[in-house]
Formats: sequence, C-alpha cells, structure tokens
Amino acid sequence: MRRHDVLHSKELSEAAAMSDGKSVEKEEALSVNEHLKTDSDFLRGTIQEGLDTAVTGSFSEGDQQLIKFHGFYQQDDRDLRNERKEQKLEPLYSFMLRARVAGGVCSPEQWLGVDEIASTLTSSNSIRLTTRQTFQYHGISKRNLRTLIQGLDSKALDSIAACGDVNRNVMCNPNPVESRLHEQAYYWAKQLSDQYLPRTKAYAEIWLGDDKVATSEGDDVEPVYGKTYLPRKFKMAVAVPPDNDVDVYTNDLGFVAVAEEGELVGFNLVAGGGMGSTHGEVQTFPRLADDFGFIKAEDTLKFAEAVLKVQRDWGNRSNRKLSRLKYTIVKYGYDAFKAEVEKRAGVKFEPKRDVVIGDRGDRYGWIKGVDNKWHLTLFIEGGRIKDLPGQPLQTGLREIAKIHKGDFRMTSNQNFIIASVAQEDKAEIEALARSHGLMGKLITETRGRSIACVALPTCALAMAEAERYFPDFLSKVESLQEKHGFLDQGIVIRMTGCPNGCARPFAAEIGLVGKAPGRYNLYLGASFEGTRLNKLYRENIQEAEILSELDSLFARYVAEREEAETFGNFTVRIGAVSAVIDAAKDFHEQHNHA
Repeated sequence: MRRHDVLHSKELSEAAAMSDGKSVEKEEALSVNEHLKTDSDFLRGTIQEGLDTAVTGSFSEGDQQLIKFHGFYQQDDRDLRNERKEQKLEPLYSFMLRARVAGGVCSPEQWLGVDEIASTLTSSNSIRLTTRQTFQYHGISKRNLRTLIQGLDSKALDSIAACGDVNRNVMCNPNPVESRLHEQAYYWAKQLSDQYLPRTKAYAEIWLGDDKVATSEGDDVEPVYGKTYLPRKFKMAVAVPPDNDVDVYTNDLGFVAVAEEGELVGFNLVAGGGMGSTHGEVQTFPRLADDFGFIKAEDTLKFAEAVLKVQRDWGNRSNRKLSRLKYTIVKYGYDAFKAEVEKRAGVKFEPKRDVVIGDRGDRYGWIKGVDNKWHLTLFIEGGRIKDLPGQPLQTGLREIAKIHKGDFRMTSNQNFIIASVAQEDKAEIEALARSHGLMGKLITETRGRSIACVALPTCALAMAEAERYFPDFLSKVESLQEKHGFLDQGIVIRMTGCPNGCARPFAAEIGLVGKAPGRYNLYLGASFEGTRLNKLYRENIQEAEILSELDSLFARYVAEREEAETFGNFTVRIGAVSAVIDAAKDFHEQHNHA
C-alpha cells in the first residue's frame, strides 16, 4: 500500500518523527473532514442527489465541505437571516463560486462569457476580482449551479480546485512591462496549476454531464493527492522581482524568479507561509515562508511535487486549525523538512540567489512594455466589478472586451489590466475606460495598495464588515495623512472581517481584522515589501479609537522618521510593536506599546 493511501497520516508523522530522533506522540483521531474525503468516492459524495433535491436551497452538511473542491461555498444573506427566521423560512441560501485562472490571464472572449454569466445567473449581477488573481460570483442559486459551470466550460474556464484541500489558483506576477520574463514565469505558473489539478472525474460527471467513470482504490485516480487529498488548502505563487504583488511569502509554496540577462534561469523556493489564525488560540498564527534555496527552472515540478507529498504525508489530519504547511514545518523543523523535500525531489537545493524584493502595488495607468505594446492597469475598488451610478464599470469592461485584441490580466491586488494594446487602439480603449468611470478618479498611493475581503453579508466566517466599509475608512485615513503632510506616500493597509486572512492583513503595515460588529484588532509593523509580519497593537477597538491611534502615530512618524523610512518599519523602530522574527514564538508575544 502506498503511503498516501493510508488514512492514518498521524502514523506517517510519527514515523518521520522517529527517523529524525524526535519523540513519538500518541495518535490522535482524524478530523471529520478526513472521513468525508475518504468516503466521498473521490469527491462525488451525494452532491448529485443534493442538486436534484428542490425542497431546499442547501446541500447536506457533508456535501457542503465536498463542494469546495468543485470551486464553490454555500452561503446565506446574513442581512436577512433574522427576518427570514421570524417568517419561519430557511436562510436565503446561495453560493459563491470561484474560478481557477492561473496567473489571472484570460482572453476578451472569455471575459464576455464571464460577464454574461454574472448578468444572467447571479443575484449580485456583479463580478468580484479576488486577492488570488481570479474572479468569483456571489448570489448563485442551487438550480443555476450546473448551468453556470457549463457556461464557464464553454469558454475553457472552470472552478475545480479553486477551493478545497488541494493546490488552489496559482498566482503569477502580471508584469506586462518585462513581458519576456513574465511569459517565462507565467509558463511555470500554468504548469503548476495544470499538473496538480485533482484527477478525479467527479467534476466532469456532476457538472458537465460526462458518463460515470468506475473508480478504484489505486493510485491511478489521484497519483499525487491520494484518496484523502491534502490535510488543508495549499497556495502557490510565482513572483518576478523586484515586484512582490503576489505577496509570495504569504503562500504555502512560492517561486521567486531569478533571471540572468533577462532570461529566467530558476527560482528561489520559499515555503511555509499562510495568513489564517483563530482569535484567542495562540497555537494558531500567521507565518511568512522560509527561504530554502535556489532551484533550476527545469526542476520546478520536481520540487513542487516533493513539497506537496511531504505535506500530504506529514501534515496534521487531526486538527484542521493546525493543518497548513506552515505548522508542518514548525513541527518537524526547517532542516528535517528540507532534507525530506530534497530526498523526494531527487535534487538538492543550491544556495539562494540574491534578488531584490520591492513594491507590492500595481502600476496604474498606461505603461509601455518592451514589446512596444501598451498596458492599462485599472483600479477596481474592492475588486467589485458592477455598474454603479455614474460608474458603469461592468458595462465599460464589456465594451472594451468587444474590441480588445490583446488579453486581460487580473492582479492579486484586485485590479484589472488591459494588456497588449497596439498604439493605434490605445485612444479608443482609453475613451471607453474614461466614459465608464474606469479611469479619471484620483487614487492615492495608500488606496492603490490596499485591499479587503468580502466579509458581510455573505461570508459565514465574517465577524465585522470589510469590503462594504473599507472605502469610507480609507478616506478617513487619507484625511489623516493629508493633515500630517504625507498623502503622497503609500501605506499598505488591509482589512478582513475575520482572522482567516483572505486579504493578507497580517502582512500589512496597518492590518485591521474583524473581532465583532464595528470592532477590529489593529496590527502594525509589517514591512512595506511584505517580508515581515505585523503584530497586535490594540485589540477589539472601534473606528474612533483606531483613527485616534493612527492620528498620534502619523504625527510621530512625520516628526521622527528617518530618511526613506516606511511606516511599518517606523512603528517597529520606535517600539510601538516589536518585530516578528519567529511567528510561532513572537506573533502572540505580549508587548506594551509605546
């Protein structure tokens, strides 16, 4: 029997621990999700039966976990929850579906299909660009799920593995300026996405009408994942320095491009990042990835598969809160993990190459690339593409898609690039962008670098607002920056409705994480470049207190900052918070701020 066909992964962990001279722990019971995956017949479960049940808009509790592997989550409108309960109605169930679009690149034809689906099959009538460089729909009824997925399929798009305990959407720096290097990096992002898709035919059978395929217990069904897939979600990103728009260190596995004379030669591999944590549970923590060394480009898939398989076999399958790769590395140690990856890859790491990690923002407006084509980056507030009064954004992108001859690129900052525009087409595209409110609005350096998660009313995990509240909050921060005379300088600010970290708040210079309605934990001290986490500064405070704290800190910053010192670095230097060096030890360490 192959190792990944054994459900009791704790035994695998114990074997690994013994080989490293560590003590053996008592075996723990598997989490409910592990049993669900084992009994699901490779992600089929009873999803088909649930689709055929018209009496409810919901899926069974077990299938609600399995449908994530197919790319969507069950939600309900929390704004209406109490009202419907009083009316003795079940919650207004709907679904959020996330597409898988490696590197965020799609064609204008595909975008027109995406837009049509949003307009006809969702109650939100909108498209949301995500912080993982893809798009998602909100407000899909159960009866429309199959039609929607078939619509995506007709445009060569899908949602399989966009969620669930698998390798999710692979991010890649869109970098339309250094197009040659970007194309080489994008090639590997696409390879990583395609290579580690689940091989089960469940998605095609349930959603696309393919005939049922007989399954077995063998490795031919899922040669990498096995019957129980990974212990938890897994995220990859490819960065092209000096840009770090993909926040490469926040990913489970990251590939930092190394070029010689403009040509990609390989990557510095980083592993063990992740943003999620749980309020009040100090054994959980966000973490940035460790540097493991340089790998040649041709060895990319060898190392990626080795890391995936180590996590598959060593990861925690008892407690899902401790099941991400970051906890596996902390548990077994850097050296043991590195040695195991090298053993499985059959190749050793070379010493890390020197690269410069810089800005995490996008380049707004027109930029000319080395291919003499033009690229227009549009700021999309909160990633929400919707027709608004005076700003028909969705219509504008639709009209541009009808005439654009290049491609579209979604960014991990929730923005949109109209890429590869010929000189003769530039004026027409700009005219459309301006007339539909996609250009012309002043975007400060801070707003242009800041992101938020969806949160209320649809996310079941949200404790506070994020997307709906964030623009107004940013306006108040901008007013404080203007008051203190540094509005022209960008600060990375991020807000989430809960500590799961979808908008990567723990890597922000100012991070706001929802604790309760109208209340947030305020985090400070991450580096501008995304190479250091922030730390808790004030807990469970409301807007007035947050703004008061920032007002005081901004005043000190202007008076005491050193030359070219960023705000995050300043808050650490003055002792407002201490630096997080080892997240497992430092992140929850109590600190009396100045």
